Amino acid sequence: MPLLFLQNLSPTSNWEYFIVFLIGFGCFLIGWIFAKRKSKRKYEKLLDDCESEKSKIDTDISSSQGVRAKKTRERSGIAVGSAADTTVDIENSPLNFESFGVADASQKDDLKRIKGVGPFIEDKLNTIGIYTFDQISKFSTEDMQTVTELISFFPGRIERDDWKGQAAVLKKGD
Repeated sequence: MPLLFLQNLSPTSNWEYFIVFLIGFGCFLIGWIFAKRKSKRKYEKLLDDCESEKSKIDTDISSSQGVRAKKTRERSGIAVGSAADTTVDIENSPLNFESFGVADASQKDDLKRIKGVGPFIEDKLNTIGIYTFDQISKFSTEDMQTVTELISFFPGRIERDDWKGQAAVLKKGD
């Protein structure tokens, strides 16, 4: 059927189809050219924005003194602002220092020798005023609970790891 339709076309109607095709193709080209120009302008605008932001950042960096690291540890390895640098307020402390005694940083034992105490926990213990094996060996149950709350440690861990017993053995060995 379509072939019969094409056979009945006159030469003038073929030109009409060609002209319609040319008009359609021309519209396509015009649309394509305008789209290219618009996307190019958009790209150039974004590029200019990036360049201006980069120049602002470069200006800020060049005007500043540069990036400096914050000091967190002394050369000895002690944390800046750690227990070694601070004093403990014994009167206002929730701990009962009368039951296990008072010590200071000059009497400090290596509490990391107790199983379950690492550098982080040792710093926390020092912060609340516990420095020696003697103090830990004299802990009461209430003291252990208070220390657990103050250093935000796992509940019952001090009893399970037997810090009190280990401290008593280490105190005798020193």
